[in-house]
Amino acid sequence: MPAKNHDLHGSVPEKSPVALMIVDVINDLEFEGGDALLANALPAAKRLAQLAARAREAGIAVIYVNDNFGKWRSDFRALLEHCRNENVKGREIAEILAPEKSDYFVLKPKHSGFFSTTLDTLLEYLHVRTIILAGLTTDRCVLFTAADAHMRDLRIIVPEDCSAADSEQHHTDAMRMIARILGADTTPSDELDLTTLQESARE
Repeated sequence: MPAKNHDLHGSVPEKSPVALMIVDVINDLEFEGGDALLANALPAAKRLAQLAARAREAGIAVIYVNDNFGKWRSDFRALLEHCRNENVKGREIAEILAPEKSDYFVLKPKHSGFFSTTLDTLLEYLHVRTIILAGLTTDRCVLFTAADAHMRDLRIIVPEDCSAADSEQHHTDAMRMIARILGADTTPSDELDLTTLQESARE
């Protein structure tokens, strides 16, 4: 943590050694392959919503890391408004995974949540050592973000049932890579003991 500030100007006063990072779920899916992704993403989104609720109860910070879709004059709330209130493919997922007031958000311009964003600074102030990573898509933005987290020596958990790609094969291949190369824990979400995870990460 930077020496001069105990918190991020009052905005991040708490510590959360574990953070749940939700990637690119606020997404209209209005692109080629969006229908296939939606079919796979809906079941994952429902499980991820349950995981997020449990994380909040355990005092784990929930961080939405979302693409700006090239809309440089936009912000996260505008993206959320677009996806929840317009007739787009991704509307149901945005409803299921709508953030709560206590959640954080980071907009990213590229695949990784770390590239040209404030994520490093936020994780530093929160004292994060372990990230639980989930969202869209397993073989792209989840994979790239996990790789950058690995290079920062963060412990990585990527529940196998809370992310999705446009095909089951792409999802499975990416999960195998995340586990084998990045050494991530891929335990299913309903088997994660979040309270114990948070407490052990404080030690």
